[in-house]
Amino acid sequence: MAHFKYTGRTKKGERIDGVVEAADRAGAVRQIESMGQIPVSITETTKTVNQGSGDGKRFKFELGFQRKPKMKMQDLLLFSRELSDLVASGMTIGRALHTLSARKDESAVGQIVTTLRDEIIQGTSFSDALELYPETFSTLYVNLVRAGEASGNLPNSLENICIHYERVHDARGKVIAALTYPAIVMIIGGSAVIGLMIFIVPKFAGTFEDMGATLPKPTLILMGMSNFITRYGLILLGLIVAGVSLFKKWIRHGKGQRIWHQTVLRIPIMGSIITANAYAHFSRTLGTLLHNGVSVLPALGIVQKTIDNVVISNEIGNARERVTDGSSISQPLAQGKIFPRLMIDMLAVGEETGDLAGSLSHITRRYDSELDRMVKTCTTVLEPLLIVLVALVVGGIAVALLLPVLTLTDSLHV
Repeated sequence: MAHFKYTGRTKKGERIDGVVEAADRAGAVRQIESMGQIPVSITETTKTVNQGSGDGKRFKFELGFQRKPKMKMQDLLLFSRELSDLVASGMTIGRALHTLSARKDESAVGQIVTTLRDEIIQGTSFSDALELYPETFSTLYVNLVRAGEASGNLPNSLENICIHYERVHDARGKVIAALTYPAIVMIIGGSAVIGLMIFIVPKFAGTFEDMGATLPKPTLILMGMSNFITRYGLILLGLIVAGVSLFKKWIRHGKGQRIWHQTVLRIPIMGSIITANAYAHFSRTLGTLLHNGVSVLPALGIVQKTIDNVVISNEIGNARERVTDGSSISQPLAQGKIFPRLMIDMLAVGEETGDLAGSLSHITRRYDSELDRMVKTCTTVLEPLLIVLVALVVGGIAVALLLPVLTLTDSLHV
């Protein structure tokens, strides 16, 4: 089979470049026409889409002139669901991708789908084609597809991928929802306090100075803080931005990342939300991989890469090394003292009964419920606490401003 590079036109006159694999030029023409395109020029080439365009694209990416297209999570979910439905209806993966690419979408989704379609047409397996876009298709995604190809049950694997990512998306949404309200309250409260310190307090300060009143200590402290913010606010803001940037850089790698992730796990309520989400993600991902025929060691390696918290991720890596020595999953995980006893016991029962995937499914439901409960608790506790905190700060400013007025009033009565 030879590869033919072609330039074609759609029925609307749009130009399309691609590569097809065929025995001869006539076969290449038939393939191009079967995709609903009119061939304009066909040239035999020794390079596939992967070989021919990949190196050039990677060169451009490294130089920073062009970014490889990437799907957002919502786009990935929609693509996976549509592809799963098409394949389940009886379409081949190539025809399903061709159907999706026929929309002529110019976004990142359309570019990725078109490239995947071209790779399938010229003989590349779907799992190998997905590896062209590692930022979009995770190791988990690729391995589930590869397991489906090996077992001959790709539609089932695609359905499991959809279910998995939909649940991950829901869990992520719950965590974000728990943080949204506190963030909004803090932003509004902080803005109100800054507005008072910049615009309101200086006016009172000028009035008190004209009156020559002796100011109470709380009022003097408030005036000093307002004066400092008014004069050096921009410098302070710059220092805060620089400090936050340095802090974010420090916690991304190495020792700083580990210290930060350990600290986060110890935060009351919030640490419980993060751990519940991590445990649910661990059991859901591992169970999905095992259910699709991926063996334990590769599955643990994939799960380790999908856990965001480095402390929990490293513990999974340590457990994987112990599993290579022939021990079970539950025993190595128990040695690290990171995973809860209940989870370890449920894994041990699954290993004893030979239904580890089933036990992982029960664990997933258990920690999904725990995550729901912790999110509700977080929202219930933080809402009144933040409202009270903002009220105390704003009320404190108001009291500090009113104290001199009350003092002057008392002196007039005397």
